Amino acid sequence: MTKRLQPIRLDAYKPLREVVSETLRQAIQDGVLKPGERLMEIPLAEELGVSRTPIREAIRKLELEGFVVMVPRRGTYVANISLKDITQVFEIRSALEELAAGLAAERITEEEIETLERMLVEIGDHMENKNMESVVTADVEFHEVLYRASRNERLADIVHNLREQTYRFRSFSMNQPGRLRKTWEEHRQLVEAIASHNATQARKLARIHMEHSEQTLLQGMEESPEFTKA
Repeated sequence: MTKRLQPIRLDAYKPLREVVSETLRQAIQDGVLKPGERLMEIPLAEELGVSRTPIREAIRKLELEGFVVMVPRRGTYVANISLKDITQVFEIRSALEELAAGLAAERITEEEIETLERMLVEIGDHMENKNMESVVTADVEFHEVLYRASRNERLADIVHNLREQTYRFRSFSMNQPGRLRKTWEEHRQLVEAIASHNATQARKLARIHMEHSEQTLLQGMEESPEFTKA
């Protein structure tokens, strides 16, 4: 394995296994560790400057999250996700995002509404400046606020896990002409419905947003040799 990962910087507030998990997950999302690539404990431990134990624990966690697969007698590999997998993830996400939006409309605070509105402005500014990295970061934070507003921690955890499974493919959507601007407008309408405490409208808009997100992502992935339709 070519050395591509930087040694772990210890975080006093997080267990080492969590820091290792986050590092490997980010490497997969960024394409540093590629679909189908074998993950070996000793080389990974050497690159990250840790023992094999947190590597082993992190890999187990990433397997549960769908980022890696363990093949008996062959080893552990970065999951090579298919178009079918993406569709199944979106089927689940669509239902949960709709639920989260409806609950947020019923339970959100005025402070959280102001936060979402402010973040819309920030995302719009990043788009105008063509700062895609900041757009992605702000979009993640926007959804985290919305999930917290649902006041259902289990729901937030599940949706967050599903979102992370498709984060590494976000460039396929972002590069589709006009999709960023359309996403911003869908978010604006959703915030408007939530701020009005209109749960029915919020659910409807969340469902439409997910349908458009899935269509755009699949469209961008269709011709990529990295994926299969199985």
